Amino acid sequence: MDAMGINQGHTSQCPILGEKSNADATRFFDLLKDSDEPLWDGCTNHSKLLVVAQVFDINSNHGLNEASYEKIIEWTRSILP
Repeated sequence: MDAMGINQGHTSQCPILGEKSNADATRFFDLLKDSDEPLWDGCTNHSKLLVVAQVFDINSNHGLNEASYEKIIEWTRSILP
């Protein structure tokens, strides 16, 4: 509230409260929910968010080109239940 310049107890001054979220915000919050979901039913080692973060980390650290990255994603999807 301090960062937004809103006095505590005066939330009516907040321009975003009560507004419907936009598509980007909805998508972001859906991604956050994935952080708690297992990769597949019964999987206890990995969440969806963890796997996405690991793939981005591999891509970033090893400088894969886009075609290689897409091929890895395609292959990964094919082996998951």
